[in-house]
Amino acid sequence: MNILKIVMGLFILLELSNVLMLYFTPGTKRGNGMGVFKAWEKSKKDNEIHELMRYLVFWVAGTKLIFIALIIVIIILGDWRTQLFATIALVLSILSFYWKLFPIIKKMDKNDQIDPRGYSKTLGIMIGTFVLVFMAAIVVYVVFLNPNNI
Repeated sequence: MNILKIVMGLFILLELSNVLMLYFTPGTKRGNGMGVFKAWEKSKKDNEIHELMRYLVFWVAGTKLIFIALIIVIIILGDWRTQLFATIALVLSILSFYWKLFPIIKKMDKNDQIDPRGYSKTLGIMIGTFVLVFMAAIVVYVVFLNPNNI
């Protein structure tokens, strides 16, 4: 098994645990659950808003399932090129977090809308670590392990 398959497999496990949490315990503060947002509890006072929030949470979970399924297919059936470029695509798609989502959660954290305080920084570091692990796996694979010497 090559390093790209290993990091994609680990990513699948992480994302699958997040999907299960979003579907079955969306209000938790664990595993990037909605419970970290103070607005989650506030939304329960307005059924229309809470239903919208629940819909969006399940939409995110369903989208994550699509990515998980595609990554599984790539791990099982993809050749080394497909696995390499899929890993690069994962890096680019994960980096999109810093474009729109991170500024919002950072602002919410600053405005005391997140519990625990400082969660945005923790999340930013965690996602940055994922990106670095993927990038390191790409470099190791291309430089040291690729039998076809790109």
